[in-house]
Amino acid sequence: MSKIALFGATGTIGSRILDEALRRGHQVTAAVRDPAKVTMTHPALTVTYGDVLDPESVAEVAKGQDVVVSAVGGGDGPGHIATIRPAAEALVEGLRMLGGEMPRLIAVGGAGSLRKPDGVQVWDTEGLPIPLLQIMHAHGDALDFYRTVSDVRWTNLSPAGTIEPGERTGTYRTALEDLVVAADGSSRISTEDYAVALLDELEQPAHLGERFTVGY
Repeated sequence: MSKIALFGATGTIGSRILDEALRRGHQVTAAVRDPAKVTMTHPALTVTYGDVLDPESVAEVAKGQDVVVSAVGGGDGPGHIATIRPAAEALVEGLRMLGGEMPRLIAVGGAGSLRKPDGVQVWDTEGLPIPLLQIMHAHGDALDFYRTVSDVRWTNLSPAGTIEPGERTGTYRTALEDLVVAADGSSRISTEDYAVALLDELEQPAHLGERFTVGY
């Protein structure tokens, strides 16, 4: 059992990570700007105030935790896009404040910088809508930042080309820099199975200091 601090617990992906972590018996502290937005109750769940853009707030929430999970992303509206890299920077700075007691960091990433089977990065695909491209490049900027960090144990988890609520199958495939593509050419993962993969990585670390991706 781990003690997990979770930022972004009310989002589409964050809520599935919360459910999966509680399902596995972990203790979760959901850090949100408005604790009243977390309406669920669970014996292993604590809800507290936390601002992912404030390093001091991050440090306060992360103190005594084993892992910090950031599910902060741009999928919940255009106003969130500008927070992706600043959140990454604040998370790292906040963890550094804890010195030798800093927990590990696992952050939700994007698929844009992954390579398709033809070698082209996803964000270079023709016809992608501008709002989606903005999200992709914001996650790419955050990943670039993480790759400069050597004193925090970080992992960045990119989804498949399509991620949406669906079935929890408990199965998935992984890769590092290449999009996971099925035999029919699709690249997808349910938010539920994405959460499974993230918790698997949390419990059995295999990607410290790197990005990896999941898909069917």
